[in-house]
Amino acid sequence: MASLFTGKVLMANREEDEVETERELTRALENKVLLLYFASARCPRCQKFSRLLKEFFLRLTDEFYVERASQLALVYVSRDESEEEQRDFLRSMPKRWLAVPFGDDFKRELELRFAVAEVPAVVVLKPSGDVIAGNAVEEIRRLGPTCFQNWREAAELVDRNFLLAEDPEDWSRRSITDPLRRLKYKLDKKKEAKSKEWEEEGEELP
Repeated sequence: MASLFTGKVLMANREEDEVETERELTRALENKVLLLYFASARCPRCQKFSRLLKEFFLRLTDEFYVERASQLALVYVSRDESEEEQRDFLRSMPKRWLAVPFGDDFKRELELRFAVAEVPAVVVLKPSGDVIAGNAVEEIRRLGPTCFQNWREAAELVDRNFLLAEDPEDWSRRSITDPLRRLKYKLDKKKEAKSKEWEEEGEELP
């Protein structure tokens, strides 16, 4: 996957640290499902979906929800009108997110390569760079974090010991490829409230 960004620079960790060496890119992206998130901080639809995507990403990578972070990476490809606007948006998003620097022509290259016509859009890629989903926005809205299992199987990641730390009853729709046995965690009141808030927010989206 790092080959997609050969010769390019990515910004990391919201402190605008550059991720540009081959070793850094490999560590950040290799053997992971990669999401390219095309959006604009000013777009009302993007604002709603960004909140949903943030929760989606945290449920798969944050130790509050899982014992071990999922093999998932995200690169933000913005249509923001200023560098400050992009920076402010990223400050409200997970620290694990990466971003194409503001003003980099590589953004346009990615839009053309993956035929992105409107935002929000989430392109899902295998570690090889092959496309799993051209735009997974609706899939994420409908299925929540459970759709990652389908992507993971399609990507044929090396580590097959994936466990999603959530109660299966939290999501109304399930993939038929979900494991028959799933380690169940009893959510405390804080998690239950957060889950309910996420689901209600998802229902409000057009």
